[in-house]
This record gives sequence, C-alpha cells and structure tokens, in this order.
Amino acid sequence: MPASELLEETNPELGQRPRQIASWTHLVGFLLIGAGVVALGSLAQHAPAGGGGASPGQLASHSKAIPIYLTAILMDWALLYYCWGGVHHAGGNLKTLSGGRWSSWKSVAVDLGIALPFWVLWEGSAYGVHWLLSGVPGTSSAKSVDSLLPQSLLEILVWMGASVTAGVCEEMAFRGYLQRQLQALSGSVVLAVLGQGLVFGLFHSYQGWKNVIVISVLGVLYGALAAWRRNLRINIATHAWTDVWEGWLKFVVKPERLWTF
Repeated sequence: MPASELLEETNPELGQRPRQIASWTHLVGFLLIGAGVVALGSLAQHAPAGGGGASPGQLASHSKAIPIYLTAILMDWALLYYCWGGVHHAGGNLKTLSGGRWSSWKSVAVDLGIALPFWVLWEGSAYGVHWLLSGVPGTSSAKSVDSLLPQSLLEILVWMGASVTAGVCEEMAFRGYLQRQLQALSGSVVLAVLGQGLVFGLFHSYQGWKNVIVISVLGVLYGALAAWRRNLRINIATHAWTDVWEGWLKFVVKPERLWTF
C-alpha cells in the first residue's frame, strides 16, 4: 500500500476507523520489547545497593555515565528501526511516523508559538505529580539516577546527543507508531493517548515506580499534543529540549534540584 493511501486511511477527518500502520503481530512484538525493558528496569531497581561501584541509593556509579548514554542512544535508534520496519513493510515510511516536515516559515512560527506554553504545562505537570506523590509510602525508596547526570564537557555533549536522539526516536516510536496502532485497535483516540502514555512510562521503569507514574502523565501530554497537531514536530523539539533541560541546563541556570527524569 502506498504511503499516501496509508496516511489518508488513518486521517480522522475522513470519519473512518483508522487502520493500523503495521501488522498486529508487529504491535505485539513492540509490547514484548516493552515487557523486556520493564523486567530489566525492575532488576536494576532491586539489584544490591551500591553494586558495581555505585553509592547506596544510586542506580550506577558516575563512571558509567557515558557508556549508559551511548547504550540509551543505541536502544532508542533500535526501537525506531523496529517501528520503521513494521511501517515500511505495510507500505509506509518515516513520514508516516512523523507526520511530515515544516512546509513554510509560517508553520515554523506556529509550532514555536505552541512549544513554549506546552513546555510550561509540561513542567507544571511534572512538578504537580511529583508533589502529589511525595507523601505516598514507598515512592521515595527507588534508586536515583542522580549519579548519572552529566558533569564534564564530554558528558554534557554526549548527554545532548542522547537527548536529541530521545526526542526523535521516542516520539516516533510512542506517539508516531504506538499511539496510532492503539487508535486503530480501539477506535478511540482517548484510549490510544492514555495507552501509549502508560507504556511510555513503563519503558522508564529503571527509574522507579514514582517516576513511571510521572513519566506516564507526561507521555499522555505528549500524546494529546500529537493527536491535536497530527504531526510530531513540536513533540520532537520539546522532548529533546526537556531532556537537555532536566538533565543538565537547569542545574546551570538554577543549581538547586527540583526533580529529575
């Protein structure tokens, strides 16, 4: 099936139930990958405290920061490649996942005008959910990733590369692929947005269950934005920016720590 027909058939303006952009078997494979990531994240959280040279309460020692960044980059690109493979087999391409590029300077200006208030909403939601969970028993016992935040110039540069990679790959995988697959399965954009947000949070289970909840909420925000705009341009830009901000830049602007993902 040509990509243009595939996009037309998944366009909600046509009033038709959207069709899957890859096979259901491929979707099951995606969810099985997620189950494996959750299992590995749970094992990391329950490993002996201080294992591998890490301080108690930390996920890993700082000496492993760059290898972990590089591993994250490879895993993100591998996940995107998996999604692209399924979509390509069904006749689609990267545009099927991303919704297309900017067509004019006006569209760039519109997206930039939406990105700033969306980021403010994102930050407020992150802070609010963290605050709500602060008094919940057991949510503060997870191992922290603080020791893995960048410190040297090389680490900062690699972190920025990982952040941009996450913006591109995770948005295309979760909002471009999974959300549209779930919408085709359920026939409901609301259920699709909620479902992909939950799976997105679970993919971050190595950060502990408190952050799984927070990131799930943020994933729903990303999903709602994608459903509204019908492309991932703002998603990719804001996702990359928030990762750079949360992991490094906010400590330069305001050294006190508020929250970290």
